[in-house]
Amino acid sequence: MSSDMVIVYHRQPYEEIEENGKTVLRENKSPNGIVPTLKSFFGKVDHGAWIAWKLADDPENPDFEKRIEINDDYGSYSVSRLALSEEQVREFYHVTSKEAFWPILHGFKERYNYDPVDWANFQAVNRLFAEAAAEEAAPDALVWVHDYNLWLVPGYLREMRPDVRIAFFHHTPFPSADIFNMLPWRKEIIKSLLACDDIGFHIPRYASNFASVVRSLFDVDVIERTQVPDKWIFEGTALIERAWPSILRHALHDIAISVTPVGVDVGHIDEIARSTETRLQTKEIQEETQDVKLILSVGRTDYTKGGIEQLTSFERVLEFNPDLRGKIRLMHVSVAANRNMAAYDEIQSEIEQIVGRINGRFGTLEWQPVTLISRAVPFAQLVSYYQAADVAWITPLADGMNLVAKEFIASRIDGGGVLVLSEFAGAAVELADAVITNPFSNRAMDLTIVSALEMEESEKRERMKNLRAAVKQTDVRGWVPGTLQLREKPLAVSAA
Repeated sequence: MSSDMVIVYHRQPYEEIEENGKTVLRENKSPNGIVPTLKSFFGKVDHGAWIAWKLADDPENPDFEKRIEINDDYGSYSVSRLALSEEQVREFYHVTSKEAFWPILHGFKERYNYDPVDWANFQAVNRLFAEAAAEEAAPDALVWVHDYNLWLVPGYLREMRPDVRIAFFHHTPFPSADIFNMLPWRKEIIKSLLACDDIGFHIPRYASNFASVVRSLFDVDVIERTQVPDKWIFEGTALIERAWPSILRHALHDIAISVTPVGVDVGHIDEIARSTETRLQTKEIQEETQDVKLILSVGRTDYTKGGIEQLTSFERVLEFNPDLRGKIRLMHVSVAANRNMAAYDEIQSEIEQIVGRINGRFGTLEWQPVTLISRAVPFAQLVSYYQAADVAWITPLADGMNLVAKEFIASRIDGGGVLVLSEFAGAAVELADAVITNPFSNRAMDLTIVSALEMEESEKRERMKNLRAAVKQTDVRGWVPGTLQLREKPLAVSAA
């Protein structure tokens, strides 16, 4: 059965687990992951399809189940699974995507390495995704491609199926031309993206950066510019933008550049936060930490997340503010982003060393300054910690959005707590009432965390009231990117 909507994403839309020797499909655990959000759009069409890769010992095995039908709470849809070998996955994802693309997207030129890249493999894997999408799509279907590791899919797909509408959404930051153009394949990547009808980003800055890259490589006209809503313009963040080119024209083809920040499922988090189990767990945490102020940091073990910079700031705060010793505690959750990658192993090792040094320097028999957690925390338990924390300290060096900050806000049904947020997180554009900091500045980091700890209760509550209102405005249940509006208007732009 052909599909009116085809979602192309590298991950499968479920988790596969083994039970009694059989493979069972389970819903993804994270309520705010992109997967459940994307699946929710299948309810708007007669039939949908999802294209993903699946690791295969032998990609040529005729018994490999390439296509399965799913019926769940999100509707009926097909999952087309591309059989990739371990080596194909390593080259496509761990090497090309993570060693070449990831550092460039986040502005870490010193970590960029394209020497080991197998570009032919990346092209071949992207073509497989495009072929699967072309096979699944009904006439005039919407094919929605997600994220940078599938940059070449739109170009291949346009050649195969000129009738379909193609949209793309970037979940990462998008850098300026002087950074992006370090990629030797820059022209091939941008040419592919120009085959889209709509290209979506979280915030206006990334959309403007994309347009600057396009204009550096191709002759394009800016047909329309869109003013950024006043609510996203304030002087506290490095990522403010006042307008962005919202329609580009290239070779008689118009491309919409849409801006729609993704949010969290506010209703779901609220339900968890109000549950009896969560309330009891929150109370237990508060009783355990009643003699100290609890600072909570949650992120992945990734050099973009600023974990090392944050921990060294905490060490300086304890060193130069001896009156805070024994009175504050940092719970630092740093979960491995990609196992078996040397860059992330090094970050994890350094984080562990710094935590050991801080606890060794300042800890006593009665007080441990830092608790390091390197495993995933169940979401319901995390909500309890969000509710119990005096401060959420979220300071990535670069981040496309950062849903942890929004989760913290949505969890604070009590109206309390303070959010300290990096000005280089996309979410900072929406969250003007957070305490904004610059993680590249020792002084800014140290002063903002101390000021958050000392903030008056009335100011905390006023800020949190405004933050909660902002998070509700971009509730993921109301997320309608310009991409989705393509079903009615070929060049619609959304700035929710």
